[in-house]
Amino acid sequence: MQVKLAEKRGFCFGVKRAIAIAEESGGAITFGEIIHNHRETKRLEAAFGVKIANNLAEIPHGAKVIIRTHGIEKHDRAALIKSAAKVIDATCPFVKKPQKIAEKMRSEGYQVIIFGDAKHPEVKGVLSYAGDRAIVIGGEEELARERIYSRAALISQTTKQIDAFYRITAALVARTNELRVFNTICNATFENQNATRRLADSVDIMIVVGGKNSSNTKQLHKIALDFCADSYLIEDAAELDSAIFAGKRLCGVTAGASTPDWIISEVVSKIENF
Repeated sequence: MQVKLAEKRGFCFGVKRAIAIAEESGGAITFGEIIHNHRETKRLEAAFGVKIANNLAEIPHGAKVIIRTHGIEKHDRAALIKSAAKVIDATCPFVKKPQKIAEKMRSEGYQVIIFGDAKHPEVKGVLSYAGDRAIVIGGEEELARERIYSRAALISQTTKQIDAFYRITAALVARTNELRVFNTICNATFENQNATRRLADSVDIMIVVGGKNSSNTKQLHKIALDFCADSYLIEDAAELDSAIFAGKRLCGVTAGASTPDWIISEVVSKIENF
């Protein structure tokens, strides 16, 4: 089986930075999973003693705490600073950007509209800066059901698809008197998505590697399916089934921004041996 890798794949700048922070902060506690990759967080725990707390109640007073890559809600951040001995902020700079924009737009009287997944920790964090009138919409259908004020500001979760963001922008133009639009989709997302499009269009089968709770990985899978019907999302090599490769000659492999190189290598090695 021949394997072709996407030109852009795997760890982005923000994730590399967060992993380096965790490795340098042995024995620290992360507020939520530092990244959305279960095996990598297990590696950090085994090798560096980095444990996960899912809420403030699980964090002992005076602990050394790392704020995860996706950021946390504003009130949790304030409480953490009061109770922790040392707070290390691993929030991705690209995630901090929509947080700051949301807070500024709220202070200037705009309704903040966030294009994203309402249950995702990044979006929950941004929403906490956006004020009472803020809304989260996952697509055009949800937008159509929401009350939109005359002055609105649109921002995006960093991992969404740009074409969908454009469509929501166009729909909002017709419903507002004044619309501020901030493209907060990060550069790594653009690059990984474009590389996935090019690769999926040239292979017989496509494998997307990453956490199934990872927003950017799920977006890559959706894109791959648009260009290659035989596209599969897996978390690691253990999920590969040789049957799906029957009759295939060239396999494309890409990976989400929270997928380390060592997991990608395991997947590639197993595919090549089919």
